Amino acid sequence: MTRFRTTLLALAAAVALGTSGIAAAQTVLKFSHTDQQAGARQAAAQLFAKKVEELTQGRYKVNVFCCSQLGNDPKNIEQLALGGIDFTVSATGSYAPHVPSLNLTMMPFLVDSYAQGWKLYDDSKWIQAQYEKAPAKGFRFLATWEAGFRSMTTKEPLNSPADAAGKKLRTFPNEMMRWTLEAMGFNIQIMPLPEVYLAIQQGAVQGQENPVDTIYSNKFYEVAPNVTLTRHVYSPIPLAVSEKTWQKLSAADQKAVREAAQVAAKYSREFIAGNDANQLKEMASKGAKINAQPNVESFRAAVQPVYGKAREKFGADVDALLAEAAAVRKSVK
Repeated sequence: MTRFRTTLLALAAAVALGTSGIAAAQTVLKFSHTDQQAGARQAAAQLFAKKVEELTQGRYKVNVFCCSQLGNDPKNIEQLALGGIDFTVSATGSYAPHVPSLNLTMMPFLVDSYAQGWKLYDDSKWIQAQYEKAPAKGFRFLATWEAGFRSMTTKEPLNSPADAAGKKLRTFPNEMMRWTLEAMGFNIQIMPLPEVYLAIQQGAVQGQENPVDTIYSNKFYEVAPNVTLTRHVYSPIPLAVSEKTWQKLSAADQKAVREAAQVAAKYSREFIAGNDANQLKEMASKGAKINAQPNVESFRAAVQPVYGKAREKFGADVDALLAEAAAVRKSVK
């Protein structure tokens, strides 16, 4: 009996040691973003994490930190470049402090539909060339996820630039966005996303601008009930990996991570494009006033000086991207 018990104990110890070895062999990676738990970004991030673990046979596990737990967008990208986190996903303009030319993707009214936006980002030689600058800055782009077209939520009705004049509007730190909103007549206030709801509620700002999914998941319509579908900027969200992390991966694991990123990108695009109408309907049922047809032409006219400002700073790159966007708008209706 004693010998039998000793054998069992030895077997148990071996199993425990084996389990410990497996656990130790698994590398845990951090994915930080600023969206809420109910948002599409979080859903896509969780799918990405699941696919990474699956495609690497459990060698890598991705822990997702939502809701700005580890930092706002600028902080996340800074940490990504330093290797403090492994993945983040944010608007193209958020990466502009590191790759300044990406500011141009935030120019107003580049495309008019999701289909046009997807073709532009998938096929644009100019955008790909900007993406290729990122590894030298400490990170690289894996796939372009979707956030949607940016629109307004304000306390007062907004139908044209005349209604915007002098009103304080929150946005994120991006020069092109500032130029665009100021051209529309707004006074701009920069603040982190988690502070926006309270700032509107307390009257520090009269509204904010974001894609529909972000408006919905952060419940901005509760404090700024006028939701105006200006769709002034197309705002996809590239997923990026720290270059330090990337270089530690084997070629096979790099392929697996990129595949997981593409799977999640497809999901992200379908989720956002297919859910805008549902989210707007639900917001309306809770008291939001949806202005689906504002005077967009008046906003387009107001922002014309933005393209001139962009040319002064970025030169020929502006017309290179505008030409690609124009070709896409012509070919995809």
